Amino acid sequence: MSALIDGKEISKAILEEVRSEVHALQAKGLVPKLKVILVGEDPASISYVTGKARTAQEVGMDAETIRLPSTTDQHDLVNLINRLNADVSVHGILVQSPLPDHLSEGQVFRAISPMKDVDCLHPENVGLLALGTPRVVPCTPMGILELLLRSGNSPEGKHVVIIGRSSLVGRPLSILLSLKRTGSNATVTLCHSSTRELKRYTLQAEVLVAAIGAADAIKKDMVPEGCVVIDVGINRIPDPSKRSGFRLVGDVDFEEVLPRVKAITPVPGGVGPMTVAMLMKNSVRLARLQTGDGI
Repeated sequence: MSALIDGKEISKAILEEVRSEVHALQAKGLVPKLKVILVGEDPASISYVTGKARTAQEVGMDAETIRLPSTTDQHDLVNLINRLNADVSVHGILVQSPLPDHLSEGQVFRAISPMKDVDCLHPENVGLLALGTPRVVPCTPMGILELLLRSGNSPEGKHVVIIGRSSLVGRPLSILLSLKRTGSNATVTLCHSSTRELKRYTLQAEVLVAAIGAADAIKKDMVPEGCVVIDVGINRIPDPSKRSGFRLVGDVDFEEVLPRVKAITPVPGGVGPMTVAMLMKNSVRLARLQTGDGI
C-alpha cells in the first residue's frame, strides 16, 4: 500500500513548534514581524499572501501585507524595501512573485537585506547555502526536506532525482540535499527541460521530486517501484463539476503513479502547506538573529 505524505498534518506540527517559540520570544518582549509586499492583482498571489499573513497571525507573529498597484515602478518598490530594511521592528521581508513584467525580480530580491530575506533569494544567502552554512534555507526546499524526514523517508545516502532547475525550488533543493550534514547527504541528479531521455534518469530515483509546472506530466512508466515521490506542481485544469470551473493537480499523474510508489504527496495538501510553515520558521529565525536572542 502506498502511503500519503500529508503536508497539512506535518505543517500543523511545525507551526505548533513555531507558535511555542514565538510565545517564548513574546515573553522577552520580542514579537517577530513579517512584511509581505504584493504588487498587482494576480488572484493566485492574492490568495497566497492572504494565507501567509493569516498563518503568521495564528502563530502570534505581527504580519502585514503591503498591496501596491501593478503600475508601481522599480524605483518606488526598491525605496519601499529600503525603508523596511531600515526599520528595526521589521524582521522579515517577502516580495510575492511573480512580479509584473516591467519589474526586475532579480533587482528587487537583491534590494532586500540579507538579514531580512525570509525566502533565501538574496545572492549572499544563496551563496551561504551553497557553502553549506545557510543563514536560512528557501522555504519550499526546506519544506520538502522536512516532509521526507518527518514521514520517515530520509534522503540520506539515497539517489534523489529532481525534475526542474528553478531558483526557487530545483536548484536550491539540489544543493540542500547534497550537503554533508545529517538529514541530507543524498546523491542528487538535477534534470530539466533540456535533459535527454528523462525517463532514463527518473527510473533510477529512490526519491523523485517533480517541480516542472506541467499538469500530470510524470506518468507511471517514469517512476520506479517503491519510489518516494514529492510533487511540487500546482496546476489548474478545467473541471466543469467544480464551482470554480477548475481543479488543482500536480506535475505527477497521481492516480496512475499511486500504486507503484512507497509514498507520495497529494496536490493540494502536500508541499504547499509546508512552504508556508517554513516561511514562519525562517521569520522567527531571522528575528532571533537580528536581536541576538539565543543564536
